Amino acid sequence: MSFILRDARIIDGLGDIQARGFIVIEENRIVGVGKGAGPSKKTGHEAIDLDGRCVLPGMIDCHVHLCIDGSADPMQPLQKDSPAMITLKAAKHARLSLLAGVTTVRDLGSANGVSISVRDAINLGIVTGPRVVTTNQAVCITGGQGWQFSRQADGPDDVRRAVREQIRAGADAIKMMATGGVITQGVEPGSPQFTFEELKAGAEEAHKAGRKIAAHAQGNEGIKNSLRAGFDTIEHGIYLDDEAIALLLEKKAVLVPTLSAPFNIMEKGEKSGIPSFIIEKTAKVKDAHVASIKKAHKAGITIASGADSGTPFNLHGENLKELELLVGIGLSPMEAIVSATRIAAETLGLGTRLGTLESGKMADLIVVEGDPLKDITVLQQKEKVVAVMKDGQFYKRTI
Repeated sequence: MSFILRDARIIDGLGDIQARGFIVIEENRIVGVGKGAGPSKKTGHEAIDLDGRCVLPGMIDCHVHLCIDGSADPMQPLQKDSPAMITLKAAKHARLSLLAGVTTVRDLGSANGVSISVRDAINLGIVTGPRVVTTNQAVCITGGQGWQFSRQADGPDDVRRAVREQIRAGADAIKMMATGGVITQGVEPGSPQFTFEELKAGAEEAHKAGRKIAAHAQGNEGIKNSLRAGFDTIEHGIYLDDEAIALLLEKKAVLVPTLSAPFNIMEKGEKSGIPSFIIEKTAKVKDAHVASIKKAHKAGITIASGADSGTPFNLHGENLKELELLVGIGLSPMEAIVSATRIAAETLGLGTRLGTLESGKMADLIVVEGDPLKDITVLQQKEKVVAVMKDGQFYKRTI
């Protein structure tokens, strides 16, 4: 179908605002963006008068786990549920994310090929969900962070084999667990896991195959090893010193803070059923995490939004809480929006197709009541997100 969105306040993902403008959509593309209310009629187009509502690009979450469910200890059902049940849950998680205005996600680790199956089912129209970029399994050391949904590998040669296996399975990107983390028992967030040589082998294999590579990197040594090895994104970035900041800038790497993960753990607390080891590790790292992201923002590091959706009480469909938390550590509302649109699209290698409201881009957009530049939380409120379009098709529309 073709549409004219009239009399809109356009927040374009580039950092600009069109106080009164219109967008013309034909099939699955944006073919025109202009000033003024726009034409009330155009042959073959449905005109939708937005009465000054805000239009933004479809939001992008650069860090989700569709196969984990946001329960108090999400690794437990992952181990107990059948592959079929995990897949059905993942399809539900995808749908919830899309209806919340997230039109693209990057899944950074799933079990049993679930994220690939969900991605392909969405593309075939079998289930409803956002565009999915996936790493398939993450790659970790034996018994390392996230081993429950990862390919365990030891030594550079085994890492190369593991990365090649993910590519053979259909992975769009690669992820390696460079350090310990919070929700896996028996590992320390600050400790390095893979060696530099292992990380370098993984990065070489990913890049040879034209894939970007992400590092789960919380501790300082693991962050710096990942950057020196050529990783494209640093996920979490809890312990950043001046040298790590300088390396992020030098390598032009992107930082994905995932502030929602520790926020939700500490907000719910042990009374919610979250295991004590998760609470204790989160309490230990949360202040350093916030301080590091503030420092990175002040230094001009490129930040892309990613919520780590699926971790305890960090629910799919509530992905955009991350923008409020980014604003809380110093980003302006516009910077937070750009982190989830243009920057996120570029981080995933989709910047020529997605992330901004420009002629020639895919017609991924949302319409919201209220002004997210004055109150970023309107993006989290389901009743305020009145329309969600992906690939030129409305998946939610109450206007």
